[in-house]
Amino acid sequence: MSSQELFDPYVLGIFCNWCSYAGADGAGTSRMQRPTNLRIVRVMCGGRIDPQFVINAFMNGADGVMISHCHPGDCHYIEGNLKTVRKMPLLKRYLEQFGINPKRLKYIFVSASEGVVLTEIAREY
Repeated sequence: MSSQELFDPYVLGIFCNWCSYAGADGAGTSRMQRPTNLRIVRVMCGGRIDPQFVINAFMNGADGVMISHCHPGDCHYIEGNLKTVRKMPLLKRYLEQFGINPKRLKYIFVSASEGVVLTEIAREY
């Protein structure tokens, strides 16, 4: 077995309460198994996700960070998810400045009914 096969990355998921977290919860209720290396933090809205959360995660040992919230137009707080959409280019620039590969950040839209999609994406990560 090579060392690459043994590597199990620690991934922090930052999910909005109303869509992505509900999707992850629904997947768990349906007995779909998500990777054991994914730890989920729930925020009330994707618009609440601050770039500093992601930088702190990497600085404290996360191998990857997955940000997930509602699809555009489906935000429980009307435009909260659009705030995060606007923050992503800036966040990727910050990561590069800190010497962190922006590919370690995964940014996805997942609705409450897409638990299967979320589980598949988490497995690939």
